[in-house]
Amino acid sequence: MKKKVLIILGWILIWQLGAILVNNKILLVGPLQVLSALFFMVQKVSFWTSLFFTMSRIILGTFTGMVLGVILAWASYQKPLIRDILQPVVLFLKAVPVVSFIVLILIAFGNTVLSLFISLIVVFPIFYINTLEGLEHTDGKMLELAQVFEIKTIAKMKVIYFRSVYPYILSALELACGMAIKSGIAAEVIGQARNTIGNGIYQSKIYFSTDELLAWTFVVLLISWLYEKILLYIFRKAEPK
Repeated sequence: MKKKVLIILGWILIWQLGAILVNNKILLVGPLQVLSALFFMVQKVSFWTSLFFTMSRIILGTFTGMVLGVILAWASYQKPLIRDILQPVVLFLKAVPVVSFIVLILIAFGNTVLSLFISLIVVFPIFYINTLEGLEHTDGKMLELAQVFEIKTIAKMKVIYFRSVYPYILSALELACGMAIKSGIAAEVIGQARNTIGNGIYQSKIYFSTDELLAWTFVVLLISWLYEKILLYIFRKAEPK
């Protein structure tokens, strides 16, 4: 723990020295200036409004992507035809650049729900692929035993399938949380959705407020870290014994 703190303090010192050497507030500002900008930002109602609107949409998009990914992975596992139908869709979502989806959603729905749809699009294939892989690695002998004892599907899902899928979903969760937030906020920057973190970042760029830009960046890093830790904590509570 002490080692990590020293490393972080070392990088902060390098950052401060870099800001002094550059001596240009537009190109680079020091950590104290960023903290000062953050202090003024958190006192504004607009800051908390932006935080609420951005995170509420991203959380909704993330959970929708998770649920759809798990349900459709289960359907694909049960019915190979469904898997064949969904395969090109999943490959398409994985291969097409996020910016293309941003433009399409802007044209079709505007910028109000942009971060919601983008986070859903990013999260869905991760959960679908990981869940399906976990299901395919289910212990065949356990399934045979369940069939012999005529164990009901719900009980099999809880006792056998969940144990098999759990590490794969945990891995998907670790990957998806950060990606959902980064992609959602990037979409807001491009789409210029009002009262959002993305709009705050864009405004700081327009006015060359590097201290505010870095303050918003710090906020994004913090909420991304907290979001991931909270979800992982909740999910680990459900870990099969």
